[in-house]
Amino acid sequence: MTDTTGRPSPDALLRQAAQEGKGRLKIFLGAAPGVGKTFEMLSDGRSRIKAGVDVVIGVVETHGRVETEQLTRGYEIVPRRPVAHAGGTLQEMDLDAILARSPRLVLVDELAHTNAPGSRHPKRYQDVVELLDAGIDVYSTLNIQHVESLNDVVASFTRVRVRETVPDSILENAEIEVVDIPPDELIERLKDGKVYLPQEATRALSHFFSKSNLSALRELALRRAAQAVDVQMLEHVRALGVGGTWAGSERIVVAVSEVPGAEGLVRAAKRIADALHAPWTAVHVETPRTQGFSDDEHRQIAKVLNLATQLGAAAATVPAASVIEGLKAFSANARATQLVVGKSVRSRWFELRHGSVVDRLVRETPGVAVHVLPIEGATAPKLRLRPGHWGSRAGYAWTALMVGGVTAFANGLFHILNLGNVALLYLLPVMAAASLFGLRTGLFAGVLSSLAYNFFFLPPTGTLTINNPENVISVLVLLGVALATSQLTSRVRAQADLAAASARANAALAGFLRQLGAINDAEALSRAICEEIGRLFDFRTMLLVPAPTGTGLVLQAANTEVRLETMELAAAQWALDTGTPAGRGSDTLAASEWLFRPMRAGERTLAVLGMARDDSAEPLRADQLPLLTGLIDQAALLLERLRLEADMRDVDRLRERDRLRAALLSSVSHDLRTPLTAMIAAAGQLDQGATPELIATLQSESARLNRFVANLLDMARVEAGALTLALEPVDLSDAVAGAAQDARRALEGHAIVLEVPPNLPLVRVDPQLLHHCLLNLLDNAGRYADPGTPVTVRGVHRHDTLTLSVLDQGPGLPPGRESEVFETFRRLQGSDRQIGGTGLGLAIVKAFAEAMGMAVRAGNREDGTGADFRLIFPKALLVRDSDGDLIL
Repeated sequence: MTDTTGRPSPDALLRQAAQEGKGRLKIFLGAAPGVGKTFEMLSDGRSRIKAGVDVVIGVVETHGRVETEQLTRGYEIVPRRPVAHAGGTLQEMDLDAILARSPRLVLVDELAHTNAPGSRHPKRYQDVVELLDAGIDVYSTLNIQHVESLNDVVASFTRVRVRETVPDSILENAEIEVVDIPPDELIERLKDGKVYLPQEATRALSHFFSKSNLSALRELALRRAAQAVDVQMLEHVRALGVGGTWAGSERIVVAVSEVPGAEGLVRAAKRIADALHAPWTAVHVETPRTQGFSDDEHRQIAKVLNLATQLGAAAATVPAASVIEGLKAFSANARATQLVVGKSVRSRWFELRHGSVVDRLVRETPGVAVHVLPIEGATAPKLRLRPGHWGSRAGYAWTALMVGGVTAFANGLFHILNLGNVALLYLLPVMAAASLFGLRTGLFAGVLSSLAYNFFFLPPTGTLTINNPENVISVLVLLGVALATSQLTSRVRAQADLAAASARANAALAGFLRQLGAINDAEALSRAICEEIGRLFDFRTMLLVPAPTGTGLVLQAANTEVRLETMELAAAQWALDTGTPAGRGSDTLAASEWLFRPMRAGERTLAVLGMARDDSAEPLRADQLPLLTGLIDQAALLLERLRLEADMRDVDRLRERDRLRAALLSSVSHDLRTPLTAMIAAAGQLDQGATPELIATLQSESARLNRFVANLLDMARVEAGALTLALEPVDLSDAVAGAAQDARRALEGHAIVLEVPPNLPLVRVDPQLLHHCLLNLLDNAGRYADPGTPVTVRGVHRHDTLTLSVLDQGPGLPPGRESEVFETFRRLQGSDRQIGGTGLGLAIVKAFAEAMGMAVRAGNREDGTGADFRLIFPKALLVRDSDGDLIL
């Protein structure tokens, strides 16, 4: 907001700075399909091309309209991306191609479109946001029924609920151009078949495209565009620090107080706002006088603000030295065009002492229409004596001591001081008393100082008689200065108290966010929310969330032991279902011991916060409502963040699962077909007699098929976390020899060179899993090595680390991408993943090795003649005897 001094708003400047470097969005907004949004967007884009701007079409839906198709000619069109879906192919906008092309402006039709499954973003408007973040300007089209906040309104009279919506925040940062034609003209276009096919047009005319519906949609479109323009205009003037109301749109503020009957004032403001289709705010001004309010008056303010919230208003509580100053400052910051205040019955004496709030508002708020409504039953406020209003006994005692001390000091130096200097000394206890103990104590100090000055220093001393008329003036001036100083000092103290209260609220909110922002567990966050809010407001708290079954509530956290009765559960359920407070101190189920307030994020109620006091009093006062509301809003955002993070993790897991499933089907369909084809052909020749070659083929391909199936089962065990280890000492020489024997078919045509010294220490591993690792590494080498080249298995023990390497001779692995070969279904050029195989072998090696506490590495041989895959056995896996020596 812009402050009353005319300085630019820091928040507005920060929001403007955040838009620097981003593209600009222009939305062609229409009341209904067929008004010409796409036609207008293409025409505007063509004029930009003529101006020398680099413009491309990302996606434009012509729907068979000839005039629209003609407008696309001459544009550069980025080809769409085919997406397989439900047995067919969908054509979607190619976001990556547009980003790579990086035009100055891209035309994207149908902003509310839902992308095909598998796209990077589920909604097209999210694609547009990514384009804007990349600095690319976007033109797009949108119908008013697709705006999220108007979805229910449109459905109420069209009987059609649109499922594809766009958040209002997209419109708030966009330039909006309303494309509008009269309803009769649109109906004629529909009848002529320019919007839908003839059979669809007939059905549309009798349902959605009735004249009454089109008129209402047209009004909504114009009104929503005006609201967006008004928000952008206010943001601009706040960033510039420009004063004034800027009444491009109506903005209403209603002032509420503790007097009975203020609910009628709120309802009247609601009627005015509805008639003007304007946003409105209910504001309560906290002054030093508010500290003397009774519990009933605090309860009345909270009731009125809750009513305003339920009626759709924004509620605010602002601290100020006086009601006039608070309303003036808030109205200026909100750029209010209309102010609604109440007029209560006040005595002439009250108005003489305090003045008329209404008269001053009319005089001091130029450009604001002030509505003055009588409040029935409201009387002049009574004189309030808040705790300490007349000061404390200790304050008066200290004031008397200070006056006595000044008197003694002045009497000791009276021979060098004149009467004027002595009078100035008496101002010190007056200012100190007013600053430390309040106005009444300051006035007491002023009177006592005048009497002491008269009694001890004005002749005749020792009496209150004054002989010299000039001294009478001195006493009166001293008394007047003391009273004025006391009043000013007290006012400064009151303003300092208000500022301190505001600072405490801000500090509490900042500390709340700082403490809870780093928590990443929902239950821990719920406990922290209850503990912090309970500590700040000194009441019992609990947090309830919807049950996983979808019905009822469950207790997530509490800062004390709680027992929920039927009444409390009903109040909590009401708060969750309706999004409004329920329970003690509210208008619903007030017999409940607990007050329940919903924790909302957007349109979704995430949880319900319950509050109660040990003394069964109402838990919340009106002066606590703004801080509590801020804390609840921030806590709801934190809960929503955790929910969204969990959803994203689930989405990532689903995406990975789908990717693995697709890759598995692709690999298995190819790699299992080869041995099956050979086995079927061999089986077909069995009736002609089984030859040794035929039997060898059946055995070889059966073993190959068995290996594929074993890999699939092993991978399933790894992903399911079902691996069970049977660790025992293993001789690597025997393990390598056994694996080489079983892999002889896979290594056919390759000599096997075993360089595994017999004196290698024993290792503690699972022999079956180690056998699988070695088989897959040897199978990988057999596939990958050049024909006729040897495959070497080498064991090296050095520095308490044992390394078992499988080396082949071939093209090697792509530099810098060696670790990728262990990813599931990953195929790299120049690796086994490119030359057949399911893409599971090396992933299984990595999973099994890590399960046994080993490491696996892939790289190229030092001489550059092929690949080098290593199993690394750390010191902890080497078997030792009781003396700590390695067992060989």
